[in-house]
Amino acid sequence: MHEEDNERHDEPPSRSQRRRDMEALQVLGEELVGLPATTLRNIPMPDTLREAVMQARTITAHGGRRRQLQYIGKLMREVDATPIRAALEQRNRQSRESAQHFHQLEQLRDRLLQDGDSVVDEVCERHPTAERQRLRQWLLQARREKERGQPPKAARQLFRYLRELEEGEASL
Repeated sequence: MHEEDNERHDEPPSRSQRRRDMEALQVLGEELVGLPATTLRNIPMPDTLREAVMQARTITAHGGRRRQLQYIGKLMREVDATPIRAALEQRNRQSRESAQHFHQLEQLRDRLLQDGDSVVDEVCERHPTAERQRLRQWLLQARREKERGQPPKAARQLFRYLRELEEGEASL
């Protein structure tokens, strides 16, 4: 039975598997086309592939774009896609972490606006450089703005301040 398993591993991939692999590479190429130019510069890839991706970004005709994406898929089959996938995964991970951090700051701001002084104490304990008086002033202003139906200018300032506190400690 083990000999049969070994024989299966020695066989080349099936035609269907090769087709799935090629389609996956083409999807990866499409993802590259959708990236901003600054991000694209940081992804390790051969110059021919980079040029094809940049050219695909300029093509607007549906048929031409489809052919260019197929060409990108062909080029992708000739290169090792592992570093490209790793770079994209790293970018996606950083994006998710950034979004998660942003939501945590929003939740902290909302808790500050809702609960007030008890959360101010918590923020001051967590961030020794935080100015308690400044936080309280923004909370008071935010409540007044909300009562008057004004735009939440103080709440935005409070969020920026919380972000500055987090970034300041991250750089230390």
